[in-house]
Amino acid sequence: MDRRLILQLIDEVLKETNAQTCCRDGVCTDHLCVVHNKEGVQNIVRSGADRISAGVGVGESGFDTTLARMIDHTLLKPEATRQQIEQLCQEAQQYGFASVCVNPSYVKLCTERLRDSSVKVCTVIGFPLGATTTSTKVHETEQAIRDGAREVDMVINVGMLKSGEYAYVENDIRAVVAVARRHGVLVKVILETGLLTDEEKVKACVLAQRAGADFVKTSTGFSKGGATVGDIALMRKVVGSALGVKASGGVRSQEEARALVASGADRIGASASIKIVTGEKEPIPSSY
Repeated sequence: MDRRLILQLIDEVLKETNAQTCCRDGVCTDHLCVVHNKEGVQNIVRSGADRISAGVGVGESGFDTTLARMIDHTLLKPEATRQQIEQLCQEAQQYGFASVCVNPSYVKLCTERLRDSSVKVCTVIGFPLGATTTSTKVHETEQAIRDGAREVDMVINVGMLKSGEYAYVENDIRAVVAVARRHGVLVKVILETGLLTDEEKVKACVLAQRAGADFVKTSTGFSKGGATVGDIALMRKVVGSALGVKASGGVRSQEEARALVASGADRIGASASIKIVTGEKEPIPSSY
């Protein structure tokens, strides 16, 4: 992809996001600025939250059902127990989340627990580093689908991307997509945005789109950085309406989730899903 076009895309996104927020007369009045503190951006586009819905949400159910249908209820900690995974499934049914996202060893259990539910089972491939071989990712995908996964979130090979091995990265994604397509399974491609430059984020989005993926996704949650409004806006700008965009990594509140949706996300990956849909606030630490 032409470097000038990449830089133009980045510049357009920064201008659009900045125009909605804090910089006036050359002065930044907000510590959560996409230009001046990009890594800290989690809650910039407050005024766009009505794109979720006007009366958003909390009806007789007591929680935001619109947001709930956009959330992958996630538990990927290595110490997650069977009991915790079963609770995850129960919560997903109760709140109507889009899916549960679990490690591959728990896919079969979740498939059994959610058999009569609209909640899908999602798993991760090449997780969390993305550095396994393509054949390993293909095998993981095949096994996950046999166990009942209906969505797979695969991690790109970040090192290959940063090395300029774009054909490798595209073929790596394409191989997983080919397996998933045969079974009608959705593929989300995790870019690990915290490790990438803006140029690399654009290139990764283009490669995922060319490889036939269904979504691009920000982060694993196991590396530095997480979902930011700036990254979501950039990813949406690149893929347009052709692909979904999933915000994942560090999303802890309803306010943050709405801001990410307003900037272009149509799926949220979170472990704090219940707090997000109920609007529960994090406790304020006591001062000493």
